[in-house]
Amino acid sequence: MEILLSLIPLLPLLSACLLLFWQPKIATTQVIGVGSVSLAALLALSLNIALWDQTQFVLQTSLGQWLTIDKLSLNFTLYLDPLSLVMITIITCIGALIHLYSACYMKEDADICRFFVYLNLFVSAMLFLVLADNLILLYLGWEGVGLCSYLLIGFWYREVKNSQAANKAFIITRIGDTAMLIGIILIFYQFDTLNIQQIQAHSQQLLQNSELLTKGGAGIISLCCLLLFAGAAGKSAQVPLHSWLPDAMAGPTPVSALIHAATMVTAGIYLVARNMELFSLAPDVLHFIAIVGVITLILGATSALAQTDLKRILAYSTISQLGYMFLALGAGSASAAVFHLMTHAFFKALLFLSAGALIYCMHHEKDIFKMGGLRKSQPLLALSFGIGCAALASLPMTSGFFSKELILEQTLLAQQPLLWWGGVIGAFFTALYSAKLFFVIFFGKLNRPSTHNTPRAMAAVLIALMLLSLIGGIQPQGVFAHFTALEQSQIPAPSLSALEHWLPIILPVLTVILAWFLFIKGVFTPDSQPSQSSVSIKQQLERFLHSGWAFDSLYHLILIKPFRLISKYNHRDIIDQLYRQLERLSSLLYRQLSRFQTGQLRHYSTSLVIFCILAIAWGLTL
Repeated sequence: MEILLSLIPLLPLLSACLLLFWQPKIATTQVIGVGSVSLAALLALSLNIALWDQTQFVLQTSLGQWLTIDKLSLNFTLYLDPLSLVMITIITCIGALIHLYSACYMKEDADICRFFVYLNLFVSAMLFLVLADNLILLYLGWEGVGLCSYLLIGFWYREVKNSQAANKAFIITRIGDTAMLIGIILIFYQFDTLNIQQIQAHSQQLLQNSELLTKGGAGIISLCCLLLFAGAAGKSAQVPLHSWLPDAMAGPTPVSALIHAATMVTAGIYLVARNMELFSLAPDVLHFIAIVGVITLILGATSALAQTDLKRILAYSTISQLGYMFLALGAGSASAAVFHLMTHAFFKALLFLSAGALIYCMHHEKDIFKMGGLRKSQPLLALSFGIGCAALASLPMTSGFFSKELILEQTLLAQQPLLWWGGVIGAFFTALYSAKLFFVIFFGKLNRPSTHNTPRAMAAVLIALMLLSLIGGIQPQGVFAHFTALEQSQIPAPSLSALEHWLPIILPVLTVILAWFLFIKGVFTPDSQPSQSSVSIKQQLERFLHSGWAFDSLYHLILIKPFRLISKYNHRDIIDQLYRQLERLSSLLYRQLSRFQTGQLRHYSTSLVIFCILAIAWGLTL
């Protein structure tokens, strides 16, 4: 089993290296690129079968020693437990389906080999991240994921806007990554180790014996948790480091599916869940995480409601769903967060790949109001979108229903009623924009008929994801058992009232019905562009929501504009000017002192006599 575990992250890495240096033909590229991740998925499934009846297990294998410096000892060691098993299963299985889909979607692209190099490397980096047994190896995978996202978002780099979107994603996530690195250094300072299991064991001891934790130590641990969360917020697109994700839609649609469903944005959730014992030592930080999660989920849901671009709607929905996961983490329920991460991977991959097939059939049209009436010409896509939107809206008996309801329940059990109401409000807007998306595309006025059918390979992938989105709401018992001891330490809350129990269940259904009546009345029809002098409050609100609560404008105002102003007045660079003045001073001194170098012996003798007289006079005055 150790060999199987080693092969899972190595297979995509080896195939990426092979494709990079070999550059084979298209068919061979597809076989190698898809085959490596598919084989890794089969190995992950075989581990699931072998460990099926075990809820508590640990499997470790070492790929070699990295370095040893004094107290710091780092190895390339892979660590498998119920949490990482769920993660590698999601990454490899969803990743394999996306790779299969990509083989068809990208077959006419001249750079398909480069695409599969990036895609394979992306999956491999994420696998190393979730299997790492120390924070430095985790950070290596973390940075690998960031690099690959930059390469894939800007894959069509010849268009300037794509390169700008890649740069934006890279720069914003670097802010969080820098904070995370500082947090890792502080963790080593506090615990004298970077081994994740040793850190969690020490944290567990401090939880059980709080008197061992000094006031200064508690402050450092809280700071460590804040810095780690900053890294998680950057990767998982939480306020205020979320604005890169909608622009990341510049990449090919399979890239969007992989980033949103199985790899990059889930890394932040995993980071906090993996270090949950450490975060439990900082309850104020957990409460802050929950607040950020609620703000983010409402921001994402309301912004998605105002979008017209199909992929941007799904991007903001991802931001919103990640907010739910951080709400669960902040409420102390890592198991509920990972459960929603799993179900979200199913229905979000379904929605993105369905969107890719729809865009393919509509000649790369992305505006939902330029589609409409496609339920008859594209029945498979109508079904896949319907199931995906139902799971996203958490309609009863879908996978998203079970995980989101669990998050709201755990929020109440953590005695956070205000945050619970925030989650309920987010559920209302989520159901509203999900229904709007489905009704406008498939029941709206037919504006532009589709001329292509969904290719068979794409259809097969969509059918598999439809099944997972419907029946994938089975709780991963290993993960729940893994966090049982930690979550049971929370103070139990009273049982739920009838309103608290039924409102999250009924609300999405009622919202879908409301959306249908609003759709019939034409409320979802886009307004014509008004003149600047006649902009109503409603239109201003729509612009505000369409801009994602104007965070880009805010950053432009408080960061970019002052930077440009400083650059304008500092175009000659004050630092360079300082060195130039030193250069001028040196030249001046040289010119003045060079006058004494005449080459005349009498001048040298005279100056020597004068110097001696002055020295004697100075000595006599002392």
